[in-house]
Amino acid sequence: MDGLHLVLLAVSGVDDVLTVFRPDGHGNVIVHSKNDSTEEGQAIVLAAVGTTFNTALAAVMYQAQKIVMGLDTMSESNKKEMQRALEKEVKAEYMYNWYDGLTYCTWNALGQNLDEQKIFNALNVLKDKGIEGTLEAVSIAFAYLTHIVTNLIIDDNWQSLDQQGESQFQRGWTDFDANKDGFPNGLKHTATTIREQHPNIQHIAVWHALLGYWGGVSPTGNIAKTYKTRTVRKAEGLVGGEMTVVHEDDVPRMYDDFYKFLLDSGIDSVKTDAQFFLDVMDDADDRRRFMKTYQDAWTISSLRYFSIKAISCMSQIPQILFHTQLPTDKPRLMVRNSDDFFPGVPSSHPFHIFANAHTSLLTSHLNVLPDWDMFQTSHPYSSYHAAARALSGGPIYITDTPGEHSLPLIASMTATTISPTPPKTIILRPNNIAKCIEQSVYTPYQALHFLQIGNYHSGSTASYGASLLGVFNVSEQALTELIPLAHFPGVKPEERYLVRAHPSGDISSPLSLDSSDPVPSVLNLALDLKGWNILTAYPILSATPLPSTSTPSAEKKKEKKTTELAVLGLLHKLSGAAAVVGTPKVEHLNPTGENVKVTITLKALGVLGVWISGLPAADEPATEAPEPPSQQQNPPEWQNHILILLRGRVVPVSTVSVSFVGGKKAGKGGSILVEIDVERAWREMGLVAGWGREVEVEVLVS
Repeated sequence: MDGLHLVLLAVSGVDDVLTVFRPDGHGNVIVHSKNDSTEEGQAIVLAAVGTTFNTALAAVMYQAQKIVMGLDTMSESNKKEMQRALEKEVKAEYMYNWYDGLTYCTWNALGQNLDEQKIFNALNVLKDKGIEGTLEAVSIAFAYLTHIVTNLIIDDNWQSLDQQGESQFQRGWTDFDANKDGFPNGLKHTATTIREQHPNIQHIAVWHALLGYWGGVSPTGNIAKTYKTRTVRKAEGLVGGEMTVVHEDDVPRMYDDFYKFLLDSGIDSVKTDAQFFLDVMDDADDRRRFMKTYQDAWTISSLRYFSIKAISCMSQIPQILFHTQLPTDKPRLMVRNSDDFFPGVPSSHPFHIFANAHTSLLTSHLNVLPDWDMFQTSHPYSSYHAAARALSGGPIYITDTPGEHSLPLIASMTATTISPTPPKTIILRPNNIAKCIEQSVYTPYQALHFLQIGNYHSGSTASYGASLLGVFNVSEQALTELIPLAHFPGVKPEERYLVRAHPSGDISSPLSLDSSDPVPSVLNLALDLKGWNILTAYPILSATPLPSTSTPSAEKKKEKKTTELAVLGLLHKLSGAAAVVGTPKVEHLNPTGENVKVTITLKALGVLGVWISGLPAADEPATEAPEPPSQQQNPPEWQNHILILLRGRVVPVSTVSVSFVGGKKAGKGGSILVEIDVERAWREMGLVAGWGREVEVEVLVS
């Protein structure tokens, strides 16, 4: 065995050719190719060999992107339409709110018998839940739970449909507006009421299928009377039979009219589901007619009317992956990364995380933001799912039954910004995509090993970033394993790291990949059934003294020292490292290294953690007899060495706490953890937001 990795990639969506791999039952991989064109086609299979799986995968994906981007798979008129939409409608503010806002979805929460009153009641319960005295308990700076939710998805069963009482696959879409039984005053009234009563909800999305509904469009409805239609036959199986769809000539006009109607009704985003139906059309002629037509019409209209606020769901068929999701000529599309969250199927939950982690090996190379689907915060697997979503780098949706919410769990996924009242809440999303780590790629689901999912939150410099490793027990028994530092994505041999575990808060000794380091770079982790842990490796910043300008005699009097620091982001958060913006700036204030300043920029408020090593012994007597802590002119001992500034002002003493790490006193081989409640300090100091969203914290160490 040479230890090399072979990756094969079948390229589809080019010249109406579909190419896939299938096993033959004897260990062989068979290439199957299908040409829907009337012209001769070519099957494309790419192969790469690499010393690691990820390098080989990256090679074939890069080559596939070159092939796809080099072809004219979109008509010239569609290219111009998309360019106009990109120039006019895509705004950075939309991206920030849509990607980083916490979303509430009606699907599992309210069921399939949906109506506007259920939606109103659910949102009111969210508000009432927040009033019930939980502010201090979860240490968050907003009084209402609805301030946390910034996006709303009205899922399936709001549309006007035919054949009442039949299965969803037999029902067709009749009108643009909502059904009269559940929404008697129309969709616009529903959206207007929500926005008036819940101004914190910035975006309202509605669900619809790519072809209209699960059963297409009704042959007798207003849509069929307004647009040309065609009857198509579906392949036998889950969705076999015939259905009516809008004719390819009228698909662009239908989408343009529909999305204009939605926007006029107060809907500014969509979740477009059942996109795989394009691939279950039985006739090659139908697949050729509709495959790219529907994709391009949906892409252009969603950009034109909703900017980037669209979710592509059930769309992981090869023709869509390569035609719509791989090209980089448009903003990243939010794409469902897996099958549904099934709250009532216990065995589905570990596999849901496993499937998402492995699917992301592929989707992390697409021009998409993977969506790991919604979940419920009051559920036996709620924290399990929450940890995975926070780690994923994608959006977070909750679908709680009204009144059944875990505020502490929601608080661990979110943080408030310095926006004016009402406070804006964001999720703490790492700026890269989580996926199964290299060392776990070939580990089967049934193996008695942890599932390890890695992500990396990059700083503003290539040398800085926090590495997140989510460890999940997907087996049916308790497990214990050793976790090497080498399993953390992005760690560098020349750096030293501090690893902190969540939720325990345990902090390791400094670790490195250097084999000569006396401290083993291995962590021991035990997890019970349904257990999980998020381990974050933070780079240690060494504040090496500046070159001295003093005389040799003065140099002897004062020995230089090195202060080491690690910025731990927001503590008590699942992905608190993602709250740090850019790279912390370390400055020396004198040549001996006695005075060091580290400037930290945060995207949201919370309790900031800073690990410090190299301070004088904490149990040495003060130079003057200390007075009671209440008298600020003679503060507690740690204040002799640490000063915290917010907007250039010293924060209140009550908002800072200091503890020893590892049981050793600082100055005697140990270190300290400084916890700064930036959220509380911001309130008590009466600070107000300016134009920026970020908060700058200065920590001075002497």
